[in-house]
Amino acid sequence: MIGERMQKAINDQINAELYSAYLYLSMVSYFESVNLPGFATWMRVQVQEEIAHAMKFFDYLHARGGRALVQPIAGPETQWASPLTVFEAGYKHEQYVTGRINNLVKIAREEIDVATEILLQWYVTEQVEEESNADQVIQKLKRAGDTPAALFMMDQELGTRVFVPPTPAGAAP
Repeated sequence: MIGERMQKAINDQINAELYSAYLYLSMVSYFESVNLPGFATWMRVQVQEEIAHAMKFFDYLHARGGRALVQPIAGPETQWASPLTVFEAGYKHEQYVTGRINNLVKIAREEIDVATEILLQWYVTEQVEEESNADQVIQKLKRAGDTPAALFMMDQELGTRVFVPPTPAGAAP
């Protein structure tokens, strides 16, 4: 059975993961509106990943005898000045999520909830990847500058990204 404090913290994280999906969906809409379908595809994968992250927590709570509680999701930002500012916002958001995951690890350790701490190690590793992926695109966008051909090539490259579902809760990562 999962403790009440940990259950509440995970429920809050489920909400944060679903907010992340909303934020990335808003970014999909931005990229579609400026005719960058490859960038939109990259962000659609982010949407799928964030929903999968939320569901991994959701399933974990139920596996531990807890209950996932659906909470209202705040509306995300909807306007950006450029593809670079979109990815900078995404990177900043991933840093925020990393802080939230680190806090969950802290709570799990304080509660001596080893099972949750083990689950959270997957998320810790995932956040390293999330931040790195966003930063790589930021660095490429900075190098590309205002060159239309470079932006076109990046759009083609980012459009090849595909969603790979995470390991289900309870399975080895």
